[in-house]
Amino acid sequence: MIGELDLIGLLIQIVVGIIVLAPVLWLAGRALVGKEKAKFLDAVWIVALGTIIGAVVGALIGGLIAAVIMFIVWLMLIKHFFDCGWLMAFVIAVIAVISFIIIVAILAFIGIGLLVLGFGL
Repeated sequence: MIGELDLIGLLIQIVVGIIVLAPVLWLAGRALVGKEKAKFLDAVWIVALGTIIGAVVGALIGGLIAAVIMFIVWLMLIKHFFDCGWLMAFVIAVIAVISFIIIVAILAFIGIGLLVLGFGL
């Protein structure tokens, strides 16, 4: 099953996620739980682990069930690393996703976003 994972693609996805998504996640966490709980390295870990676990779950299960599992996993990672409750983890995730979409739209407008979307984020 792991053979179905494109390891080079996964590595690129992790790096791009860390560059683009980790700062957004960190800023959202910092704004909502404070700088003592939301460290940048924690955001990097959330993105790296979320991406890796997502790839494995997607390869093993796939479909809607994998999406639901990954939604819960991302919330668990945010909850754990940013030391907050489930509701706060959800709010941080929503703000990060909305911010990420806005950033990708701006990058696409100037011609850079196609590279990010091409890596499957």
